[in-house]
Amino acid sequence: MAKVLIVAEHLDGTLNPATAKCVSAAQALAPERIDIVVLAADPAGVAAQAAQIAGVARVLTVANPANAHPIAQVLAPQVAALAAGYTHVFGPSTTFGKDLMPAVAARLGVNQVSDLMAVEDAYTFKRPIYAGNAIITVQAPADQTVVATVRTASWPEAARGGNAAVEAAQVDVPLPSHTRFVGLAAGKSDRPDLQSAKRVVSGGRGVGSAENFQIIYRLADKLGAAVGASRAAVDAGYVPNELQVGQTGKIIAPELYIAIGISGAIQHLTGIKDAGTIVAINKDGDAPIFEVADIGLVGDLFQIIPELEKALG
Repeated sequence: MAKVLIVAEHLDGTLNPATAKCVSAAQALAPERIDIVVLAADPAGVAAQAAQIAGVARVLTVANPANAHPIAQVLAPQVAALAAGYTHVFGPSTTFGKDLMPAVAARLGVNQVSDLMAVEDAYTFKRPIYAGNAIITVQAPADQTVVATVRTASWPEAARGGNAAVEAAQVDVPLPSHTRFVGLAAGKSDRPDLQSAKRVVSGGRGVGSAENFQIIYRLADKLGAAVGASRAAVDAGYVPNELQVGQTGKIIAPELYIAIGISGAIQHLTGIKDAGTIVAINKDGDAPIFEVADIGLVGDLFQIIPELEKALG
């Protein structure tokens, strides 16, 4: 029977919803047990949140001042040591997980399964390739620990209501000193986080300028939505690159995705293929975005968006 260890992602004392999505992926294995490990300087608060996820048997805490910031080179040796006795080690396919899990796999001497999106059995999985244009089946060796990143856009959050035991774990491994935390620069915003938002409004090259992008921000605020952008808009300097959605940006699965002035290159569509309802607004009726949109409006976005704002009140 499978025994799964999930590495919790958290920031400023708050558990990232991606962790609960990893639990959903782990449950698809029908495992004997699912444990979560929280590595932090003071893991108690995050551990209490993780313990509430249904299906989790135990939450392990590793308290160490060195874990105050999520540095892969520092966390990886500890996770690899804790992996003993587990058949699977999962992390989210977020910036955090993509940084950490390959280092864990290297420590364990195994290949990583990336972007796990479906489970066929304990060692057989499906993952996307070619910018999501194809899905392949991969089989991991049954005699090795499976280290995987979970494609969070493909899994729902596991339910709450759990009451897992919280236990302190002792990890005695040498930690590197050549990599250290210097600082974190993050934009301040009252809008929802792009990667976990239920509603997202994105703008593309068709918006025309950084100044014109205010029309995207206003609509997003009306809807209580996060703001995203295509790579073309980011490359043109309209918005910072942390707003980029797509193959080389963020992979998201909101309930509502509104694409404004976005043509719909395959690299962008990769990032939204799991969205619930896609609304496209573009003056080019032949734009590829309309092939995947549930609702399409052909017209000038600078006329349509103000009318839509009025209708929203």
